[in-house]
Amino acid sequence: MQLNSLGYRTDLIFARFDGIVEDLGDAIRIRNPRNPDHYYGNLLVFDRPPRPGDLPEWEQRFAECIGVPPEVKHRLFGWDAPDGTTGEIDEFLEAGYTLDRSVVMTAERLHPPRRPNLEAELRPLRSDEDWALALENQIACREARWDEDSYRPFKERQMRRYREMAEAGRGAWFGAFLDGRVVADMGIFSDGELARYQAVGTHPDYRGRGLCGTLVHFVGEYARRELGVARLVIVADDHYFAKDIYRAVGFEPVEYQASLLRSRSSGE
Repeated sequence: MQLNSLGYRTDLIFARFDGIVEDLGDAIRIRNPRNPDHYYGNLLVFDRPPRPGDLPEWEQRFAECIGVPPEVKHRLFGWDAPDGTTGEIDEFLEAGYTLDRSVVMTAERLHPPRRPNLEAELRPLRSDEDWALALENQIACREARWDEDSYRPFKERQMRRYREMAEAGRGAWFGAFLDGRVVADMGIFSDGELARYQAVGTHPDYRGRGLCGTLVHFVGEYARRELGVARLVIVADDHYFAKDIYRAVGFEPVEYQASLLRSRSSGE
């Protein structure tokens, strides 16, 4: 199965580094045994949107190919439809799944935001202290539904992977340093042609100061210069304001990406 979706194609940059990617013919198996709580590191991506009657078969295949509780506490299904087609999903919604729809945005080159932040120092993370500060910022940026005790172990594992990828020359992680802390951070990693942004986060106390757009532009220039990529890719929630920040520095929407998630907080 050949993926057409830029979103799922660039997800494989990370899965192929230390996870499992297997072509099942009508689906792609993506598995990250080191971090089973990572939703988009542990999923099945099918070659078509859902049809009536798919639910029991897809759930059985997820159990066989990805895992079951207590190790894997969620189920996540994607499909290769760059136009964002959702298919027939009523039976999934009735079973407690939620539909996630993201916009995939690309650019060949970015420009600074209209009002760039000139206060913060922007640079790649270099030391253990830098990475520790970035971890704390990522945790501070978590969604309200996640309590810190459950979120921290997941994020520690995720940031460990990103650091290993950076040290292997696959990309880098960047911070905006201000007031002795990392107040915004994000990563970018490449497959040689495409570069994908990861985990863009601005501390809640520092939002509205141009940090996100300024750092997104800075990181994009790094990717063009140091990674030699032809195209930058970023994926954003279609209903969240972040996509407007990305568009303001030169990103344009080109695709949509849909998936169905039954999370560990959904109950059984």
